[in-house]
This record gives sequence, structure tokens and C-alpha cells, in this order.
Amino acid sequence: MNYTELSKEVSYALRHNPQEYGLVLDDDGWVDTEDLLEALRKKKKWNKVDVNDLIKIIDESNKKRHEIIDNKIRALYGHSTNKTIIKEKIEPPEFLYHGTARRFLDSIKKNGLTPMKRQYVHLSEDKETAYEVGKRRDSKPVVLKVMAKDAWNNGVAFYLGNDTIWLSDLIPNNYITHE
Repeated sequence: MNYTELSKEVSYALRHNPQEYGLVLDDDGWVDTEDLLEALRKKKKWNKVDVNDLIKIIDESNKKRHEIIDNKIRALYGHSTNKTIIKEKIEPPEFLYHGTARRFLDSIKKNGLTPMKRQYVHLSEDKETAYEVGKRRDSKPVVLKVMAKDAWNNGVAFYLGNDTIWLSDLIPNNYITHE
């Protein structure tokens, strides 16, 4: 079984198009693990997938994208579904980072960081991760420094995505710098 492909399929089902799989996410993004497995098994490619395969993609991932608790599974971040996944507001560290393509810099300088097609802005705790994220769209991305604690103190909401990824609502441009 190709676990990378399975992880992508699970991400697509839980982050972007649950209705295509006949799934309904609760307010926190959870779905019964068995419901996801049944939906996956309808495709010939995944007809033998079981809960151990889901556990394996979670345990072996270097980026914590999913979690399973009490026979339920969810994606931790990256949602683009119409239904907003409710997250608990958490005070962020002093600084967070966002990697982006150079072509978006003027818009960010003008409008700040916006979620775009996702529900939240994605941020990293370190410059290296932000740079790698930015490289997905630009071979020489820009790493933006977000004064997260200042933004938080002035009413910008932050949420923990996983151990190293933070989420936020719109971040006004006055809290963003770049080198």
C-alpha cells in the first residue's frame, strides 16, 4: 500500500471535500473512523484499507496532519471546506513565520495575511519550515516574520494547528515584516 497516496486521499477527504465521500464533519472537524474507512473502501485502490493503515500514516508522518481519538479522525489544519472548523484560541509565541511566493508580497504588504481559499492563515514556529512551505510555489520564497504576540494583544486570534503549525485569522500588515 502506498501510504503517501493514502495520506493525500485522507487529507483531501477531511480537509477539502468530505461531501464527495459522503462524510459530514462535526464542528471540530471529526468524523467516525469507520465512516471514513467505508468511504475509502468504495474505491478499488483502497478496498483493503483498515484502521491500522490510518494509524500508520499518522504515526509515520513528519507533519502531524491528522489525529485519531476515540474512534474518530480529523485533519488538524488546512481545511478549505465551507463549514468553518472551530478552533480554540491560544496565545502564540512572540514571533511566527509565513513562507510565501514573491509574487504575493505586494498584496500582503497592502492587505496583510489572509486565509485565501483556506479557513485560516498558516504559520510556522521557525523560519526553516516557513521557507520550505514557501518553496511549494516559488523556488526563492519570501519568509515573513509575524509579530504574533503583539497581534494577539490587539485582538488577532491564533490557534494551534499541531506541534509546529499555527493558524490565524487575518493578520493586518502592521504586524508583518520581511527581510
